[in-house]
Amino acid sequence: MTETIINLETVNPIEFFGVNNGKLDILKKKFPLLKILSRGTQIKLSGAPEHVENAKEKIELIVQYLERNGHMSENYFEQILGGDDAETVDHFIERNPNDILVFGPNGKTVRARTANQKKLVHMAERNDIVFAIGPAGTGKTYTAVALAVRALKNKQVKKIILTRPAVEAGESLGFLPGDLKEKIDPYLRPLYDALDDMIPADKLGYYMSTRAIEIAPLAYMRGRTLDNAFIILDEAQNATNLQLKMFLTRIGANAKAIITGDITQVDLPRHQKSGLQTAARILKNIDGIAHIELDEDDVVRHRLVKAILRAYEKERNDFHKEPPPEGEQQMQ
Repeated sequence: MTETIINLETVNPIEFFGVNNGKLDILKKKFPLLKILSRGTQIKLSGAPEHVENAKEKIELIVQYLERNGHMSENYFEQILGGDDAETVDHFIERNPNDILVFGPNGKTVRARTANQKKLVHMAERNDIVFAIGPAGTGKTYTAVALAVRALKNKQVKKIILTRPAVEAGESLGFLPGDLKEKIDPYLRPLYDALDDMIPADKLGYYMSTRAIEIAPLAYMRGRTLDNAFIILDEAQNATNLQLKMFLTRIGANAKAIITGDITQVDLPRHQKSGLQTAARILKNIDGIAHIELDEDDVVRHRLVKAILRAYEKERNDFHKEPPPEGEQQMQ
């Protein structure tokens, strides 16, 4: 048994412990074999030496981060506590300004947050087409949009084209009032949200009016040749084989494309098959096309999103493990 006391005088205790000690509760759950007490600007750890040392290292990383940034979300807090690999630890202690993809409004910085998001950035810089596949909340679209905005600002491309299949996800928008743009915009709202984080409103309005940034349904891509552009196909699991082939063959000179999707959330009608897995499979060994799979460890939304994904995955696995009904067993 060993004890150690860590001083938190250099950071705001509320930022470390969280509102209503929410982050402190996360810390205690991550280290259930330790006795963890907080008092004022100090935190006391008691337990086996190896557990105390491990917790101390993680807490010191959190303190370093708060000293530099002033604020840390619960999701980041949990990522640091769970980050045992060198890449995750390096991500939080490095100070390299080159990691910043975009400077957004009000001094906000946008960067890859997880190891797989960094790999996505690395692959996009070295390949003309990248497939980024993973569940909700893993930052696929956000990272891709940041790369596109960076390329536009650095004059590497002349325009950004963001597209999605206009497939209803359990809702019906066909009877909403308004013109075609107003009917389609709800499908494309996540792309607008990402852009709002990265480009000031007046500048974004200018880019949209001059079509330097274009957001459109996938069907609008047919027949076009997309030169000098950074193109993102989002929600590609809702594109059919023919639609994906059509999109991929639109890519012209000096163009890059990122195709993002979540194969667990296909909203196509039952008689239509998603083309994302097929495209990723048959294009796997072509030079210049890269593939990355993100997982629940890359979730950067609310920390409960990770737990929700695990629960649904468990339900899906349990369903497939269930034996067939007794009558079917007898027939076999």
